[in-house]
Parts: sequence; structure tokens; C-alpha cells
Amino acid sequence: MADDVHGIAVTVNGKRHERQVEARLLLSDFIRHDLRLAGTHVGCEHGVCGACTVLVDGVAVRSCLMFAAQADGHEILTVEGLGTDGLHPLQQAFHESHALQCGYCTPGILMTAKAFLEETPSPSEAAIREALSGNLCRCTGYQHIVDAVLLAAQRMRGAAA
Repeated sequence: MADDVHGIAVTVNGKRHERQVEARLLLSDFIRHDLRLAGTHVGCEHGVCGACTVLVDGVAVRSCLMFAAQADGHEILTVEGLGTDGLHPLQQAFHESHALQCGYCTPGILMTAKAFLEETPSPSEAAIREALSGNLCRCTGYQHIVDAVLLAAQRMRGAAA
């Protein structure tokens, strides 16, 4: 059964982790159970809802569709690593714009929005809606989420200037 276990080394939120993982262990389960980072939520377990979205080498990835062994050698950012020195502009904008209610979908939306804003620093409302179309939220109605991403984009551009 040694073929069913793989040694991996990943950097999660700036911290290196080396572990032995079963071949079929999902990245979402590795993050939540092995690393005890519960901010990555698991909703549908089929890659449809977006709640489990994390960044792998800066790219938004559904962690329920990726094996932990596939993350070997890569850098992962979870919602816990988003605002390390106070709130990230996205987190602050979500708070100010009332863009969350139950909060279950929020970590995945924040991570999707972070990757999107890094590639599209001056997005339109339509572009934001398209970028977030794979993240399901049953509570907010999305307008406040879109408003928050627009606000964060504006602030992030200002901070970069």
C-alpha cells in the first residue's frame, strides 16, 4: 500500500508544510483537517459552489477537485492568509458593503475576487459578475458582493499608485 501514500511539501499562507498524504486525499480535506485551517469551506464537493476556492500559485482553484498530492511543490493561499496585517482591502470592503450574511460562501468568493483583481485591477460590474459566476451565495443577492469588489478594486488601485 506504499503506493497509496505520497510525501508532499507545500507552502500554505507563507508557511512550509511537509506531510505524508493518501493519494485520494482532497486538497480541501488536507487544508481543513491536516492543517486545521477551517476557513476553506466545503459545500457541494463537486466543484460547483465555489466555497472551497483557494489560490494555488495565484490561480483560483476548487480545492474539492484537487488532490493534496497535486499541490506538492506549490504555494497555496487560503482565506486565513488573506489579511495577515489587519483586514485585506477585500475583507474590509465586504464588511463595509454588507456583502456577507451567513458567511459560508464568503471565503471562496474572497479568494476568487483576489485572483480576479490581480489580473483585472479596474473591472466593470459585468466583469465582476462574470468572474464570480462560479461562486454560489444563497443569502446576499450578489449586488452587495459586486459593490464590495468594486470598492476593493478602487482601494487596491489607490494603494498601488
